[in-house]
Amino acid sequence: MVHLSHILLLLGATVAVVLAFQRLRIPTSLGYLLVGVILGPHTAGPIVNVPEFKTMAEFGVVFLLFTIGLNFSLPQLHALRDQVLGLGTGQVALTTAVVGALAWMAGLPAATAFVVGAVFAQSSTTIIGAQLAEQKEENAPHGRLGLAMSVFQDVTAVPFLVVIPVLGLAVGADTLALELGWAMVKALLAFALVFYVGRWLLRPLFRLVTRRRSAEVFTLAVLLVALLAAWTTFSLGLSLAFGAFLAGMMLGETEFRHQVESSIRPFRDVLLGLFFIGIGMLFDPVAIPRVWHWALLGALLLLVSKILLVAAMVKRSGIDTLAAWRTALLLAVGGEFGLALLAIALDAKVIGIDVGQITLTAVLFSMIAGAFLIRFNYAIATWLVGARRDADQGISVGVSDAPEPQVILGGYGRVGHTIAVLLHSSGVPFVAFDTDPKRVAQGRADGHPVLYGDITDAELLAAAHVERAALVVITVDDHANALRTVAVLHSSYPHVAVIARAQDLESSSQLINAGATHAYPEAIEASLRLGATALRMLSISTDDIDAMLQEVRDWDYKPVLEEAPAQEKKP
Repeated sequence: MVHLSHILLLLGATVAVVLAFQRLRIPTSLGYLLVGVILGPHTAGPIVNVPEFKTMAEFGVVFLLFTIGLNFSLPQLHALRDQVLGLGTGQVALTTAVVGALAWMAGLPAATAFVVGAVFAQSSTTIIGAQLAEQKEENAPHGRLGLAMSVFQDVTAVPFLVVIPVLGLAVGADTLALELGWAMVKALLAFALVFYVGRWLLRPLFRLVTRRRSAEVFTLAVLLVALLAAWTTFSLGLSLAFGAFLAGMMLGETEFRHQVESSIRPFRDVLLGLFFIGIGMLFDPVAIPRVWHWALLGALLLLVSKILLVAAMVKRSGIDTLAAWRTALLLAVGGEFGLALLAIALDAKVIGIDVGQITLTAVLFSMIAGAFLIRFNYAIATWLVGARRDADQGISVGVSDAPEPQVILGGYGRVGHTIAVLLHSSGVPFVAFDTDPKRVAQGRADGHPVLYGDITDAELLAAAHVERAALVVITVDDHANALRTVAVLHSSYPHVAVIARAQDLESSSQLINAGATHAYPEAIEASLRLGATALRMLSISTDDIDAMLQEVRDWDYKPVLEEAPAQEKKP
């Protein structure tokens, strides 16, 4: 209880700053950094000193890498092997090499220069994604390519998790080569261990867990897998985050991926926030007058080198010049993962405190400037190109050949299966979610993209990128769950059309009032179809029958209900 006052101070300051930053539409990662500066040891005022803080913050990076692994399973990496794989790897490698060489020529030791180059090569997926979403550009060609390259930077940065700690141990070239070689052997061993164990055990484990229908047990299983994989790589002398990334990749191939991401997201966001606060505590405002010119020079080096390198690489791949510059401006911003690499390097004594402070300040400067570059990317790119034309005209970016789901099905029971068959037969891309593992297994055996997940979970909807769907169909037979899902969809994704299954007219009305575009009461619809069949057998024209049915639906079934006996009007 001795640290309770510090914890309360930390939580209170974090809530206040993050709320203010969200209100001002500033990326919350910058808010966490500000909290760290305010409560850190280098500023006047209260200082938060909780011994377990550093350990908890480290798990933020663990869960971040775990989530990234979920989004980049081996099949997905194979699908992205052409454009994004080449561009993402090339950008990280070239930026690290160019910046590292310049830092080395400026007098820094080779290992330190390498770390500076690796830190500068990263871009902020959080800032890029939030800014593009605010500007409605996340689905534009330059937005899709920029986001894909940014996320893939995190994947290509995983080897740095292996290399950087080794740099702090090695003293000579021979020792360095030996240590790096041994580290890579251990990394391959860890990959093989997690890969094969994951392939054999993860899917059966989660099928067993999901049979219990317990969100609590499912979350515990996710935490167990992520932390067990992290402990495995740590036991081999590698980083915790590397093992979590491998576990995420394995789970990314299963039907439980979205629900796993939904379960881990609250832990990831909170602990990652603590990580950013920890980074902010390293920032010394008093040192700014002494290092500001070097930090500003470093920020300019970071921004200019990445803009020029990315623009040249993207344009060389055959993409429109204007789109190439816009993509480069997105990726110019410094990244959170770069700060994570910096923290690892400082902990491993690869980089000195003074150089670390300059590097940290340079990345923070680039984050602030990068937010403005993203906001005004079209105007700046147009000025650079010297052309006034539509940003997206004639641009073709093949980030992924896999079609995104146009329809999301909530439930794969009798009704959901029927709709899935119709969508599949019509060639409409879709994905279905169900909490019954037997239904999920049957759907996948049918060749349908059925995943395990609770459609009523707002975090699952976010993980499934429901904002990109053209339609959501709710077929669950629990009215309360259906009502809650429709309400969440209407409040968070009002542009997405929603149709729902209803048990009766009252349920239908409630669903429509909650935001559903259409809600069809099963009992009445079955009666209408039966009546339509009877009329058709009596030689009534199909057009007349369809007109009558549509009139009944347009009037909310009132013509039918007004004719019904009194006892049948009750729901």
